[in-house]
Amino acid sequence: MGKLICAIDQGTTSTTVLLIDASLNIVARASAEILPTYPRYGWVEHDLNKVWEGTAKAIRDALGYRSPSEIAAISITNQRETVGAWDRESGKPLAPAIVWQCRRTADRCDELKKQPGFEDMVKKTTGLVVDPYFSSTKIEWLLKHTKGLSARVQNGDAVFGTIDTFLLHRLSGGTSFATDVSNASRTMLMDLKTLKWSEELCRTFGVTPASLPQ
Repeated sequence: MGKLICAIDQGTTSTTVLLIDASLNIVARASAEILPTYPRYGWVEHDLNKVWEGTAKAIRDALGYRSPSEIAAISITNQRETVGAWDRESGKPLAPAIVWQCRRTADRCDELKKQPGFEDMVKKTTGLVVDPYFSSTKIEWLLKHTKGLSARVQNGDAVFGTIDTFLLHRLSGGTSFATDVSNASRTMLMDLKTLKWSEELCRTFGVTPASLPQ
């Protein structure tokens, strides 16, 4: 059985991988540059294929001559609010991921703030303020502006997730579709009391709960 932990830090401009032994010593380190793109003023995107390719390269470089069987566990930390859409089976990205820095949904957030009680409801449910920083309006934007995506979601063929979910899907060969509370809490879709997706907020943003990770 392996004795090393593979720690993945997937950030906005690079992925860093550490191999850590049972005494918490860093035995190897590797990084790969993964740069976002800026298609318009205020817009920030990631190509999820490049995110995966860079992460896989960093893992390979950190392993070096070691066998993958030496890995006992993998941990992931990541840019939490960045969100993308991909094919449920193949993991193929269906649109550029929208990065946490992106402000394309600012007008939508301003519109929502004008609805009586909406900000208070969001704060009470999620602990967050209404802001394009978080994932919910990004998912709504993808649904409205990515051709065929809404239909694929309704058919169960397309899913959404933050970067941790995307990497888990790829690392597991498509068998895992999951997230954790740390990432889910930054989507502006999770109810802090139940630790489940809020049905009310999913309805607001047109998100099918089945298209979100466990």
